Amino acid sequence: MSPPRLRAGTAAWARDLAMGMRFAAGGGREGRLRTALTAAGVALGVAVLLLGASVPALMDAWQGREQARESLGRTHEPPPADNTLRYASADTVFRGAQIRGRLVRPDGAHPPVPPGVRRLPGPGRMLVSPALRDLLASPGGALLRERLDYRVAGVIGDEGLRGPRELTYLARRAAPSLANATRIDHFGGNGHGPPVQAPAVVLVIMTCVALLTPVLVFIGTSVRFGNERRERRLAALRLIGADVRTTRRIASGEALFGSLPGLVAGAALFLGGRQLAPLITLWDINVFPSDVTPGPLATALISLLVPAAAVAVTLFAQRGATVEPLGVVRSRPPVRRRLWWRVALPAAGAALLVPLVREYPWRDTPLHTVRLAAGAMLLLFGVTALLPWLVDAVVGRLRGGPVPWQLAVRRLQLNSGPATRAVSGITVAVAGAIAVHMLLTGMQTGFAQAYAASGKVPRIGLWGDVRDWPQVQRALTALRATPGVTAVRGTVDANIGPLPAAGRSRSAGHDEPAGPSATIAVGSCAELRALARLDSCRDGEVFLTGLRGRSLALAPGTTVDLNPAFTRYDPVRPHPWTIPTAARDARLRHPGRAPDHIRYDLLATPAAVDLGRFRSATAELKIRFDRSTPDAVEHIRNAAARIDPTMNEASVVDNPHDAQYSSVRDGLFAGAVITLLLIGSGLVISTVEQFHERRRALSALDAHGTRRTTLGWSVLWQTAIPVVLGLGLALGCGLALGALLLTMTGSPVTVDVPVVAGMTATGGGVILFVTALSLPPLWRLMRPDGLRTE
Repeated sequence: MSPPRLRAGTAAWARDLAMGMRFAAGGGREGRLRTALTAAGVALGVAVLLLGASVPALMDAWQGREQARESLGRTHEPPPADNTLRYASADTVFRGAQIRGRLVRPDGAHPPVPPGVRRLPGPGRMLVSPALRDLLASPGGALLRERLDYRVAGVIGDEGLRGPRELTYLARRAAPSLANATRIDHFGGNGHGPPVQAPAVVLVIMTCVALLTPVLVFIGTSVRFGNERRERRLAALRLIGADVRTTRRIASGEALFGSLPGLVAGAALFLGGRQLAPLITLWDINVFPSDVTPGPLATALISLLVPAAAVAVTLFAQRGATVEPLGVVRSRPPVRRRLWWRVALPAAGAALLVPLVREYPWRDTPLHTVRLAAGAMLLLFGVTALLPWLVDAVVGRLRGGPVPWQLAVRRLQLNSGPATRAVSGITVAVAGAIAVHMLLTGMQTGFAQAYAASGKVPRIGLWGDVRDWPQVQRALTALRATPGVTAVRGTVDANIGPLPAAGRSRSAGHDEPAGPSATIAVGSCAELRALARLDSCRDGEVFLTGLRGRSLALAPGTTVDLNPAFTRYDPVRPHPWTIPTAARDARLRHPGRAPDHIRYDLLATPAAVDLGRFRSATAELKIRFDRSTPDAVEHIRNAAARIDPTMNEASVVDNPHDAQYSSVRDGLFAGAVITLLLIGSGLVISTVEQFHERRRALSALDAHGTRRTTLGWSVLWQTAIPVVLGLGLALGCGLALGALLLTMTGSPVTVDVPVVAGMTATGGGVILFVTALSLPPLWRLMRPDGLRTE
């Protein structure tokens, strides 16, 4: 009596899936090892997918906190009231670390407070972030304590920080006034926070692609571990009455058994890994662990698609085989691997990336992001697709050689699929790692070259609002007395414009640009001689530089406006001033457009013009210092803070990118090595399974006196040939992709030779790793009793 026909309904699916899971769980030590390796590959893929899905929420949280603690999007100040305060920026730098500072002075008893602050500090006090508190309390923070001369009254909460490692403070000066401040009545607004730089976006996208692509390949390979044994087990089930559909459902259950624990382990790995988020800072982006949270929809899709992909790969692996009661019949004869579609993948990736290279500078748009990610993934997957064809093409032409070499080559000629599938993960991992490290190295080199070129002369620039010339003189005197300072010069810079036409009314609410403008520098004769060649100079004189045709028609006797409008309809009162008729011509010493050279139209001495009549007069101070003086830069910054804590700095004495790039590069290298070792473990399983398939042949070779060293060398060559070919493809793809990315970001194309050599050496180490772990099973199978047949 034949067994009843199994119904392909929900109950049958559930029963067969459960049976497949029991088979996977009861497969002995080797079965548990295969399941663990499959779960590890799935876990790594799930963790990377969850990390990539968290990037949008991460950036929204980071920028949202910045927007909530500032007053953005304002066009007009509110009038003084009980609920307003004066708010000024007092940022500074300490030994390369950016410190965000804000000064406040309430107008009344109920001022607004920023997030993370319950109450504003009192006069002479400040609230600090935890990281700044620790820095101030450390032995190396003595100079910073001198600069931030306030008493610490509390700590800013997490909701008031962009990240846990941010250095920021909120202080209230004891002085009755606060210069260069803006009046506000609330924090937050509709403005936009600081945009993320395009190189950071490119790096984040490429890091996700470089991590995700080899993991996806490894997932596809790992769920096929034990495929031969699975097929033999399914054949036994066919013998007792199971049909083909039942065997496929059981095979799906075995794949699910490895993927479902992988889902749980991946979620745990992600939750544990996101605790390391505070340790990473890149382009000032530093977030809390809670910010690294994927959206519910993305989490649901990952939870459903990863097991579904495992089942799909398992069923795809069986497409060319028919499981019969007495064995497995390969219904599809070996076919010649086609090249055209394998070349089409990297060609399509290049077609997506090359237009982005031409659009310099690279802009962060959703379309560009999709094109970058898709193009990079197509290039990397193209390497995976090309590798099987390349292995077949190479080994098909190999003839002769020592016996171990011939055994390895013949085995690859018969069936190179398992070897190339396992090696493809190594190939993609190396290619992605090389591309990302090239991107990091090129960016780091670009910053280093820019800082080196700009920092040849030790110089610091300071600028800030000014009321009169004596204020500038006091600043120059204080800076000249600072340790390490060798020279200081300073002027007051301002814009002048034409007087508004008679009868034209100025009304608010328009953004049309104002008319032509000119630049004037006010300074002592000694300061003006540093800017231009003057035959003689006395206080009260004015000089024309000969650039008056560039903007305004400047000439002796011309009346200009010292309070020009920023826009054509800006409601401001004009402040007319007539250029003295005795004004003389003078030639600028540096009329070029270098970053440190300003094309002044007018030069004036302090007695010639009242600085208080300018709408926005800015003191420009240039300081040179002696590098050999310890902490000369920090002493200069301390002096600037005593002069005016809201003064801004422009310098290239600090390169904050080196440490950030180095830490990220080291982390990526470690991640790539771990990925390669994980893929190497899969290659070990695949190699051992091939041994079990060939155990009768191995026993026959042993019975005929074949030495163990001969088969050991054959295993080495059998692993080495696909790995070497894969590494060659990886080098070519990684270098090409890295060059495209560096050109896209405007960075110099630089090859990170140590990393390329390290990745290649790691790939070679994987060969030895696989060979060493494969030899004990090989020797156990080389016994004459393997020829026994029952």
